Amino acid sequence: MLSANKSRLFDQMFFHYHQKYLLERRFRYVGFTGDLDPSLVEGRPVLYIMNHSSWWDGLLAYQAFRKLTSHDHYVMMEEKQLNKFTFFRKLGAFSINKESASDVRASFEYTTQLLRAGKRVWMYPQGRIMHQDLRPLSFQRGIGVLLRRLPDVAVIPVTLVHGMYGQDKPEALLMAGPPLLDHWGMMDSRMITNRLETVMEEQLDSQKLEVMKAVNNRPERYQPLTKSGRSTSERFDDVFVRKRG
Repeated sequence: MLSANKSRLFDQMFFHYHQKYLLERRFRYVGFTGDLDPSLVEGRPVLYIMNHSSWWDGLLAYQAFRKLTSHDHYVMMEEKQLNKFTFFRKLGAFSINKESASDVRASFEYTTQLLRAGKRVWMYPQGRIMHQDLRPLSFQRGIGVLLRRLPDVAVIPVTLVHGMYGQDKPEALLMAGPPLLDHWGMMDSRMITNRLETVMEEQLDSQKLEVMKAVNNRPERYQPLTKSGRSTSERFDDVFVRKRG
């Protein structure tokens, strides 16, 4: 497996580039609601799980935890992708290779060490990118195996809803739900997986419905994670308004 190789200097430079160039140019809006650091998880290892429905998922999570928490975060990433984008290791990414049982064990051991050391870890239990409306979410059983090894871990579910709405740039909204403080050691891995799937599906469906009903598909309780990027249609509006004036 590939371990993380964090660089504070690189992280600072990348965060500026990521926020000012990538997100503002590629998205009309990126918003967040919920709490990534609720008081209920104090003194516990913390694992974040997130649905995996776009290429941007890891970078959107990165923006959220860099803006909203002061903790040290790490992200589990597929080894094939991390081999392509090795610079993510400097931001806290480490790999999992599902095709090798020994590599999976090594990744889980590394994850355990990080969590026991007080680090925060993000995982995508679906294991691959799947459409955000596909049900069930079909989590892989590895998440259950991991949590049985860490029965005191607090799991924070984070869901992402994204789409093209009234403008030609996409919008992305992330929501952190209440932490799950189950006694994972009392459950088998399948029970854990089913429990997490159910919670995430209910949260994702509720979030999507709220977004659909909100004015401009943007509920008021969300806070922006970056400045809104102006869309092409808005630039066209400015041009034609000036011409008519």
